Formats: sequence, structure tokens, C-alpha cells
Amino acid sequence: MKKKTHVFGLLCIGISMVGFAQKQIDSTKVQQLDEVVITDSRFELKRENSGKTVIKISRNEIENNQGRTISELINSKSGIEINGSRSAEGNNLGYYVRGGNNRQVLILIDGIQVNDPSLVSNDFDLRLFDLNTVESIEIIKGAASTLYGNGAATAVINITTKKASSNSIAGSFSSVIGTNQPKNDLNYNVASFTNNVSVNGSVDKFNYVVSFGNKFVDGLSAAKSETPEKDSFSRYNTNVSLGYKASDKLEITGFASYDKFKTAIDGFPPPIFAFADTDDAYISEQTRFGIAPKFNYNNGSFQVNAAFSKINRETISSFSTTNEAQSFVLDAFNKYIINDKFYTIIGINYGEYESLFNTDESFTNTDPYLNVVYVSDFGFNLNAGGRLNNHSTYGSHLVYSLNPSYNIKLKEGYTKLFGSYATSFIAPNLSQLFGFFGPNPDLQPEENTTTEAGLEFNTKNGLRVNGVYFNRKEENTIIYTTNYENATTEATVHGFEFEAELKIIKNLNISTNYTFTELKGGLRLRLPKHKVNTSLGYQWNEKNYASLNYQFVGSRTDLDFSTFENIELKAFSLVDFYFSQKLINTKLKLFISIANIFNEDYFEILGYTTKGRNINLGLNINL
Repeated sequence: MKKKTHVFGLLCIGISMVGFAQKQIDSTKVQQLDEVVITDSRFELKRENSGKTVIKISRNEIENNQGRTISELINSKSGIEINGSRSAEGNNLGYYVRGGNNRQVLILIDGIQVNDPSLVSNDFDLRLFDLNTVESIEIIKGAASTLYGNGAATAVINITTKKASSNSIAGSFSSVIGTNQPKNDLNYNVASFTNNVSVNGSVDKFNYVVSFGNKFVDGLSAAKSETPEKDSFSRYNTNVSLGYKASDKLEITGFASYDKFKTAIDGFPPPIFAFADTDDAYISEQTRFGIAPKFNYNNGSFQVNAAFSKINRETISSFSTTNEAQSFVLDAFNKYIINDKFYTIIGINYGEYESLFNTDESFTNTDPYLNVVYVSDFGFNLNAGGRLNNHSTYGSHLVYSLNPSYNIKLKEGYTKLFGSYATSFIAPNLSQLFGFFGPNPDLQPEENTTTEAGLEFNTKNGLRVNGVYFNRKEENTIIYTTNYENATTEATVHGFEFEAELKIIKNLNISTNYTFTELKGGLRLRLPKHKVNTSLGYQWNEKNYASLNYQFVGSRTDLDFSTFENIELKAFSLVDFYFSQKLINTKLKLFISIANIFNEDYFEILGYTTKGRNINLGLNINL
């Protein structure tokens, strides 16, 4: 109880400082009003003209979080809980966004959909990804199926990779070593190694990016037991991107990547079927390549994003399985700006997905879509669209969205009111229909309806505050009992998100967010009703930066698989510290991070080990 008081006390202090901060603001204007967001409309729109509270993680923020994984960084944002990111490195990740789960979150890499049709959740595994290759991340929460299709019911996470330098050759190298220890074994042995090297540049009309990364982590057991053994994790990433700009009108980008990780896991050995230390292992590898030509013309552009992915996964345990899958996605769309008020996009999205179970299984979707954005002179904005999902098994389903907003110009900023009403369609995936555990070929698609209403206040002085209420109704929710089946009753998830960013004094910034999420009249495992994140960052000058990060996760309910009883997991609080120093004309950066400073003991998932106090030391060189 005392810890909870401290948590909400810290949040209230951050909010109450808003009024004080206005008297302490430095005369330098923070141009937040000029921030551009893309993902919610696919056009470059000023934030004030967007009808969503888009989360944008910039390259600067990524550099101030080196040593973290991509899931840990995303997990610090409002409305999001990535379960498993605080446990052993190879643990499965649960994407709980606004009370949903993995199959309701769509992940894009450079605007191209990525997923694994052999997974139960049909999602992309973020354990495969190296944060060092990322330029920026945009997250839109709520239904976005009209623009992005099946699965975009609670969030779209658009990851943009680093682009080529304008120099003929440039390079970067980063290396991080650290500990990997639980609360009760603070030996501070080096057990984590992460490295990444990149060479890139531009020569005449060509540009290129080549990168390689690897990560090895040891020292932590997935199962929390009296005599734990070490479950290691290793990952390799290879990426190549080539671009050719034939003229101001025509440019082509091609890419290829190979990502693989192997992790030791703990399982449920027979005949007891209780979670315990075992010598099990899990291997996942993915090969992707694609091409993205773009033709620009007066007031518009035509673009094609096409990619092929091949996935191989193997689980080595008492219930060993081997999965082979592949997917081909093509998104062809035309963007046209009628004038400075109307922005239109019309396209067709095709996807072909195949996975091997006892036999080869597959499905296709062919979805035409249309979206229009209207930006008025008097503050009213509207983002509206529709998509016809044509599924090879489930036929045609129309989804649509209506997202109005109204911004009021102020002397030093704006106030924006916004709302949205959107529908989503989520087809059962191949694993749920034909997989190895509890398949049900008679499953029906899940349909969601999402309503949002919110308010944002933003100033040039470095203050931004917003709040949004959301309500999502789910029909035919796919659940698992003894097999996969559709729920017979409608489920309603609702909640509230609050975010605040302010500049306290020169170079000192605070950001905080709070999320309340609840399933009305029901229960969802591992979903916290209350969650708080607060970050205090200080930039002395261009060479020094320090931050203190705080996270509170409220109590959750989990299932004890040995008794099949629900267990209440206690709330917990984590405090992290980061410091960096740039040297040699800022080309060399040294940094240190300390996670879980107070060595908090907690369960993230019942029966699984969580990380205690850990230290990372790293360097980054840019040439």
C-alpha cells in the first residue's frame, strides 16, 4: 500500500508542476506544434490536424535509451503493457494494448506488414528485432483496420529503420555489456553482450545500408525455482537496404533481412505438468525481402510495397513441434492531395499466407480501401475511410472509420478535441484453425467496434497534456478452453489514458502517463487495471544526458497451471537510471544504465523469474 501511495504521489506531483512550470519556462520555444505524424493517415500532417494521440518515439529518444530492447522502450508508453519484457530474455511477449492481445496489434516495418502465420496470434515476434537498427517508431492506438487491414484492432506499431547517410560512406558501431541477474543473486557477473555495426552512404543516385547485429544473454532461469539453471538467449540480425533515385519522380527501394534467435526455455514436463526447469529450447528464424517502387507526380504519388517472408520455428520439449510458414504481402496505393484541405488515398492490399501443420494450410485476403482527410481553415478536421475485407474463407466484410477533430488556436499553441468510431475484422488464424493444440476449423471471425473521445492541449512552451477515453466491444471473441472457440457473449473493454510532457526549466523535461483499463463484467489474465510511467530527463549540453525512469504496474490476475486456479499478482514499482557522455567531437558516446535500482521482487508472469538490479555499460561510435 505504501508503494502505491508513492507511485500515485509522484504522478500527482508531475501534474501539479504544470502550473509552476509555466513560470519557469526557458525563452527557447519548443516547436512541438510542428511535429509531424504519418501513421494515422499515411500523410505528413501536423499533430494538431490529426484526430488521434499518436505516440512518436524519435531517434533522439531511442539514443537516450540504448541498452534497452525495443519491447522495453515501447512498454513505457501509455495504454501498452508488453508482458514478458521484464523476465528472462527469451520469454514470450504478450502485447496487451488497451486490454487486447497480440492478434489485435499490427506491426509494420517501413510501412510493410509483418507477421507469422504459424503463430497462434499471427503476429510479429519483437524478440527478433534489434533496436539499434531503428530510426523512429510511431504508435496509433485504437482501430486502424480501414488503412491497415486484418488485425489492426487495438494498435498499429510502425517501425522505421535507419536510412542512408548523405555522405558516400558512413558507419556506426555500438557495443553493450551487462549483468543479467535475479533479485536473490546479485553477483554482478557480465552475462549480456550486444553488438551492432552498420555501413551506409549515398553515391550519385544510389544509397545503401548494411548492418549486422548479435546479442547473447545468459545467467537467468526462465522458471523461478530453488535451484535454477541458466537459460541462454542468442540472436543474429543481418539487414541490407538498397535505393535508387532515377529522378525526382521515380525512386526504388529494395531490402533483404535475416533474423534468428535461439533461447533455452523451461516447460511442463509430464507427468506432473507443473512449470519447472527443463532443457527445452525454442528456435525462430525469419528471412524477408521486398521491393518498394514509388512514382511521384503533381500533387500525388503512386507506391507499391511488396514483401515475401519465410519463417521456420522449432520447439524442442516434451511436446516438440516444427513450424514452416511463409507470407506474401502487396500494398499498392495512390495518394493525391486535391488542395491544402483534401488528402485522399485509394489502394488495394493483398496477402497470401501459408503454414505447414499436419498438412499445408493457407488463406488469402484482397482488400480495396479508401481514406479521405479534410483539414479546414476554421479548425475542423476529418479522417474517414472504409475497407472491404475479402477473405478466401470468410467472404467479404466491410470495415469503416470516422475520426473528426476540432482544434482551437491559442496564442501559444492549440487545444484539440477529437473522437472516433471504427470497426475491425479479425479472421481466425491458421494455427487456431488447423494447428497442433486445440484447433477448431469452425471458428468465426472476431469483430470489434471502438469508440474514442479525447482532449489535447499543446503549447510552444514545451507543455503537452492529453486525455482519451476508449471503449471497445468485441463480438465472437476467440478464446481457449479445451480448444479454440468463439465466446458466446459480447465483451466490452474500456479505459482512460492520460499523458503529460512539460519543460520544467532549461534542459529539464518530465513526461508522465497513466492508463486505466478494465474488462466490464469479466477478467483478463495479466492485464493491469492501473499503470503509470514517469521519466525525468536532463540535458546539460549536447554531450551529457541523464534520465530517471519510474514505472508502476498494478495488481493483475494470472492462472496457476498446476491447480488451474486464478492467483492475484501484487503490484510492483521499478526505477531505472541512464547516463551518457559524448567525447571526441560527439562521435564517441559512453553510457551506463541501471535497471530496477531498488532490486524490487515481483512476478510479471506466475512462476517465471524476473530481473533484479542490473547494470549495462556501452559505447557508440559514429564515423
